[in-house]
Amino acid sequence: MVTLRSGRVAWDTVPVPEAAPPPYRIVATDLDGTLLRDDLTVSDRTRRALALATRAGAHHLVVTGRPAAACREFLTGLGYRGIAVCGQGAQLYDAGADRLIDSARLDLDLARSVVARVEEALGALELGVVTAPPESRFKVTPRFGERVRHGWDVTADRAQLWSDPIDKLVLHHPEVPEDELAGVTEKLCGDDVSVVHSVKGMVEVLPLGTTKGAGVARAARLLGFTGADTIAFGDMPNDIPLLAWAGHGVAVANAHPELRAMADEVAPGNEEDGVAAVLERVFAAPRIPAPPPVPTPRAPRPGAHA
Repeated sequence: MVTLRSGRVAWDTVPVPEAAPPPYRIVATDLDGTLLRDDLTVSDRTRRALALATRAGAHHLVVTGRPAAACREFLTGLGYRGIAVCGQGAQLYDAGADRLIDSARLDLDLARSVVARVEEALGALELGVVTAPPESRFKVTPRFGERVRHGWDVTADRAQLWSDPIDKLVLHHPEVPEDELAGVTEKLCGDDVSVVHSVKGMVEVLPLGTTKGAGVARAARLLGFTGADTIAFGDMPNDIPLLAWAGHGVAVANAHPELRAMADEVAPGNEEDGVAAVLERVFAAPRIPAPPPVPTPRAPRPGAHA
């Protein structure tokens, strides 16, 4: 609405800048050690930062090593309704429908062969397996970890590990560091399986070709985005294929040295809301200069002509 010098009111249009497209269409985040704090919670700051990216037009994509059954509670707590890449890329899970879209299985004979080859080189291993959906139970031998965690099925009979179809095999050696264990397993078995290291003390063996990068690429085909559209966050070597696939890869400060070395950027740690710090910067609304003040029309002087 414009007031003319005559005092008459008229309407005119003012050009408004078009909203710029978001710098990335996809925000792909690992969960443990990256998006989640050490107590497995998501901070209020991180929630606000994810909401900022969503309002800008980006889509949040969870990419986690956890099987779908083990990440439901975290996705529900985030209000997450989309597709999640789970099980190190082996599973695509529709969180909104609580439906597994697809899942890769590890051949049981091949898994036993991996164990035999690695034990011949390094000695006795402690073993774990994740059974196929929908149960996705974690069955382990008695000395698998420093402590038995809630929900683990412990068995001293190795035959019980192979009694059901499995998604993955997990190796633990009480004396050999996980980096060395992963290297030996890759050297001996890398032509037959995928080997990843994502949790201290554990090396995961998966169907050949299974990586977070391959899993997110499958999700990309369904959702219509590409690596160039994506900013990705992670903390462990299993996130290397994810960050390599993304247009911009971010390692948090607490990340494994291998991941930090190949990342495009290193953010603050997961305890310092590193994901949020980057999203706040990347998706900050551009500052539009305020329009110049409109002069207040003066009342015409007596005898003046408009």
